[in-house]
Amino acid sequence: SCLPFLHDASIRYSFAELIPVSALKSTNMDVLEDAIIKLLPEGELIYPEDQITDRSERFFIAEIIREKLTRILSKELPYALTIEIDSYEDTGQLVSVSAIIWVERDSQKRIVIGDKGMVLKKVGERARVDIEQMLDKKVFLNLWVKVKSGWSDNERMINTLGYYN
Repeated sequence: SCLPFLHDASIRYSFAELIPVSALKSTNMDVLEDAIIKLLPEGELIYPEDQITDRSERFFIAEIIREKLTRILSKELPYALTIEIDSYEDTGQLVSVSAIIWVERDSQKRIVIGDKGMVLKKVGERARVDIEQMLDKKVFLNLWVKVKSGWSDNERMINTLGYYN
């Protein structure tokens, strides 16, 4: 039972609410969502009402690729991994995307590519389906895995990849 932990946490910290949840069983997720919504501040709209995000299609494509890598590699996923959309061309009926999956070591590159390229192929197939659904167009997706030692400690590269301070 998590009750002793929750009791201890309520004494040590000043939380608005303590809600035990289980992501595996989806227990109390609706209660958590209601509690969060209740505590969100009311305010002026930051964006126009019909604008759902300030992120680009390139950003979401990279996130879809990252999500597929996370799901397929699971515990083998290199922590220092990022996606760069190298090129994006929309011809109206077809979108061509070339993405680089950056890792820090050759051993990580081998993990991401997989035996006979099967991991990378599976990532590409699953990502393409989701990207086509998002864009409502056919997509040609080209994935490359490249090694850049220390990229995650290089401030210039981090900014180039879209991670801002």
